[in-house]
Amino acid sequence: MRWQNIYVSGTGAWLPPAVSARSAVDSGEYDPEQFEADGLLSVRVAPDDVAPPEMAVEAATTALKRSGASPEDVALLVHSYIYFQGIDGWPAASYVANHAVGPRVTALELKQECNAGLVGMELAAHRLASAEPGTSAVLTTADRFGAPLMRRWRQEQGIVYGDGAAALVLNNQGGFARLVSTATVSDNSLEAVVRGRGFEPLPNGEQQSLAERVGHYVQQHGTLREATERLIAVVGEAIDTALADAGTDRQGVAWTVIPATGRSKMEWQVQKMLGVSEERTTWEFARRAGHLGAADQFAGLNDLAETGSLRPGDKVLLVGSGSGFTCTCAVLEILAEPEWRAAGGPGAEVGP
Repeated sequence: MRWQNIYVSGTGAWLPPAVSARSAVDSGEYDPEQFEADGLLSVRVAPDDVAPPEMAVEAATTALKRSGASPEDVALLVHSYIYFQGIDGWPAASYVANHAVGPRVTALELKQECNAGLVGMELAAHRLASAEPGTSAVLTTADRFGAPLMRRWRQEQGIVYGDGAAALVLNNQGGFARLVSTATVSDNSLEAVVRGRGFEPLPNGEQQSLAERVGHYVQQHGTLREATERLIAVVGEAIDTALADAGTDRQGVAWTVIPATGRSKMEWQVQKMLGVSEERTTWEFARRAGHLGAADQFAGLNDLAETGSLRPGDKVLLVGSGSGFTCTCAVLEILAEPEWRAAGGPGAEVGP
């Protein structure tokens, strides 16, 4: 879908200190062979006393300050995540909205696995398209992954999970980047790949392992080949549609914000699925942060903005994907260099 008068006016991230991948190998948490194959340098690990909604408030506060929007301008806050938010059966989005924006803004939670950030942006754009000029929407996503239920270094082959939060502010009047197009494509039959053995009547407190769930699928079907081919088709259709609607192609894209994986998966994604050079992706950021759940795209864009990598006229492709399987892609056109470039970002390295 092609958009008119939808802009990105601010970005923000909260990222805790980095823990080196080498130290995880030395402690036995990270498989040495996988370490060599992935090429990851570090992942972000949050202290025990910080919950994801608190991280999201920090990221949203930064993004709002940078956007120039006032709380009264914000009509919607969408908070997404893929894991525990600190309290079961509790509206995390309301906490984030109350502490980052105010008590009266509409607050929604979105669960769409690692694609939730970008699909939330697409949904918020629909809301802003019919709103009064000057209206904003805040998008946040935050997660932390820790023992004993999550083994961040061994949870999924080729992916190491990092902690952190990111936020993005959309506005329907102006910003440093224009949202040109979005496309979402799904194949819901692929949910079986990560379903595992099946349903449980209640949470059983068992340690989660996506690798084991995928292994169960392979046992039942004999191979991942067909599922992989269908996944590639979904991602390719979303990319091609978003680029076509934006009137450009892969060669016309200055930067591609990619899901954060190890090199064992990243090279396949970049070369086979995207057809872009590694140097024009957010791989260097990703290999130092780890997979931040649904925050990879907003955090990657924020890093490009903070490091002064964006130039007016640049086209930026954001690629999201979530097990299930759904892929959302977005194309941005940079209108101006963000004023906060090279600032490092308040709250970027320390906790709330």
